[in-house]
Amino acid sequence: MKRNTKVSTAVIRRLPRYYRQLSELQAAGVVRISSSALGRSMGLTASQIRQDLFCFGEFGQQGYGYKVDLLKEEIGEILGISQGHTLIVVGTGNLGRAIIRNFRFSANGFRLLAAFDVDPAVVGTEIAGIPVRHAGGLEDFVAAHSVDVGLLTVPIAAAQQMGDRLMAAGVRGIWNFTNYELTCTRQDVVVESVHFSDSLLTLSYLISQREDMEGNQ
Repeated sequence: MKRNTKVSTAVIRRLPRYYRQLSELQAAGVVRISSSALGRSMGLTASQIRQDLFCFGEFGQQGYGYKVDLLKEEIGEILGISQGHTLIVVGTGNLGRAIIRNFRFSANGFRLLAAFDVDPAVVGTEIAGIPVRHAGGLEDFVAAHSVDVGLLTVPIAAAQQMGDRLMAAGVRGIWNFTNYELTCTRQDVVVESVHFSDSLLTLSYLISQREDMEGNQ
């Protein structure tokens, strides 16, 4: 399979959408699908589908389309789902607990090992079977278990400090839910920040645009 190391960020961010859509198609019993049909189901053009996938190799056949199971497997490989990444959660407040209880880490190729906090009321307990450890032992745990990713859900005031500790401990990535832009102190660490406000404001813009269009009709 061809691997293009200069793939745009926009294409990379569409790959999980492809994987999710193909998973749904597979669950529905769909065996093969054309680029046109896949594009319609995702709000994309057939040309966009073909261009995106061509960045990584030749997957479909002209006049036949894509085999859903094989394309899902190939995209999963590109996304690294089969690599067995490990992850810890730092911060077990309302958001941290909700993610631990409800997010399907294993379905996305991650194994959740433990959670960390400083609150004596939660340290030593379990959340959905995941042990909560004291944050004082964070570095030792990361080193002992070769943790790949730290999921950060601490308060904003503690975000950079805990981010720095995770980077220094040797994680390869931080999934940042703190609504704080972390300063990355290591070039070999990737930070992916999730800002709920960005998504909500995007929705606000789209609603406003729709209202303006309807008002001008």
